[in-house]
Amino acid sequence: MRSTMQDVPLTIGMVMHHGTTVHGDSEVVTATADGFRSRSYAELGRRAAQLANALRDMGIDGDQRVATFQWNNAEHLEAYLAVPSMGAVLHTLNIRLAADQLVFIANHAEDRVVIVDDSLVPLLAPLLPSLTTVQHVLVAGPDAASVELEPLRATGRTVGLYEDALAGQPTTFDWPEVDERDAAAMCYTSGTTGNPKGVVYSHRSAYLHSMAVCMGTNAGLTWEDRVLPVVPMFHANAWGLPYAALMAGASLVLPDRWLQAEPLVRFMTEARPTLSGGVPTVWNDVLGYLDTHPTDLSFLRLVLCGGSAVPVSLQKALLDRHGIDMVQAWGMTETSPVASTARPPTGAGGDALWHYKGTAGRPLPGVEARIMGDSGPLPSDGESVGELEVRGPWVTAAYYRDDDPAKFDDGWLRTGDVGTLDPLGYITLTDRAKDVIKSGGEWISSVELEVALMGHPDVLEAAVVAIPDEKWQERPLATVVLRQGATTTPEELREHLAGQFARWQLPDAWSFIEAVPRTSVGKFDKKVIRRRFGDGELEVLRVER
Repeated sequence: MRSTMQDVPLTIGMVMHHGTTVHGDSEVVTATADGFRSRSYAELGRRAAQLANALRDMGIDGDQRVATFQWNNAEHLEAYLAVPSMGAVLHTLNIRLAADQLVFIANHAEDRVVIVDDSLVPLLAPLLPSLTTVQHVLVAGPDAASVELEPLRATGRTVGLYEDALAGQPTTFDWPEVDERDAAAMCYTSGTTGNPKGVVYSHRSAYLHSMAVCMGTNAGLTWEDRVLPVVPMFHANAWGLPYAALMAGASLVLPDRWLQAEPLVRFMTEARPTLSGGVPTVWNDVLGYLDTHPTDLSFLRLVLCGGSAVPVSLQKALLDRHGIDMVQAWGMTETSPVASTARPPTGAGGDALWHYKGTAGRPLPGVEARIMGDSGPLPSDGESVGELEVRGPWVTAAYYRDDDPAKFDDGWLRTGDVGTLDPLGYITLTDRAKDVIKSGGEWISSVELEVALMGHPDVLEAAVVAIPDEKWQERPLATVVLRQGATTTPEELREHLAGQFARWQLPDAWSFIEAVPRTSVGKFDKKVIRRRFGDGELEVLRVER
């Protein structure tokens, strides 16, 4: 028997139409140097149509790739809507990648048009001669008219201003009926080893992912919310928050390039978001600022945090000192990216509540997870340790033009994360497979050591890596960033860890550094730490075990 239900494609065009008509009174607010600018969702819809018409005039008439080189702002959101809805493919370029990686990505994706923010023209201009498939460049932003465009034009590309391209275009567009399984957007991994790999999201996967983000088990969005994605729109679709907000009718407040604690907090007091999402680094900085500049952020009901392990100490400090509830979420570019959220189970309180908030959470409906050992799936007992594998309708099954079968296991994505799965479905990640430390035949979790170290009141950040050891094969090296004015010693930090770890697991090599190096998406870049150690650049203090 077949159902009697209508077969309507699940597309980003549906999200756009719903958000800009039913919720036309919601708004997108963009931070500026001294305030903000805003436009309604209804106007957003009209401008998306104008952009689609302009791109059609540039020859975008199929699934060509349109790249963005932009901060989180209204113009970027217009591309988020117009490009996939017209049948083309949105390709968000990560502005923080190295030049050679950016060139590789743009050429690999065969980008035809690049929309660039006015402030990023100096960053794009030196790369443009090497972007062999790019034909057109549009410069967007309130200061675009005053930007020197000659370096772009000297490359022979057609260069124009974004607002000029939209001016005079119709405010309606004949949006095509798109196959929900066709490509809608693409994002490349951060490429910590080798070249970045392309993940191509379908309309269907983006629609279903948006619904999952809207659910009460994740963000719980309604049109009464105001959503602040601090996570960049050039990374994994800003965790799906822009599309989810449009779907729910929630207003979007976008920070543009002002991501430091002081301007970010100021913008929050002006735009009054109810929900935000960003990496722990950002919220660590916000916490430090709030501790010295008390600010009422009581309008902020929830912060989704992820990208790397979120210390329970950070969550407790934000809640206890500033009334901000933080929930850890887990995912990766390959999972669109949200796959699980660490909301505690019903009835959990006290230490149990914080135990669950310290996990990677339970998979969202539609995502399945399992822990794999050498001989197959391991039991969900909260103790058996193996590699996390996931599958679901917004989990990639391949990479774009890059055959990497080692990353997939009979329809499951091998995440490279090591951890456990408990009987309630909570995932606890103990390390990345490439970062786990093997000492004397036993495993030491670098992530657990880092989280515990960052629970010390004098420690701002900590990253732990394996270093060679003649006797034990590997031993942990703890690199630590102290808070301003702190004078904590390695011996004191070892004592802090002693109640939580076996003595043989404690680091006996320590280095105090000014900042932990980061990848382009804000994660700790441990390969840089290992290289600095190998090159003798770190001052290492040894402590007798």
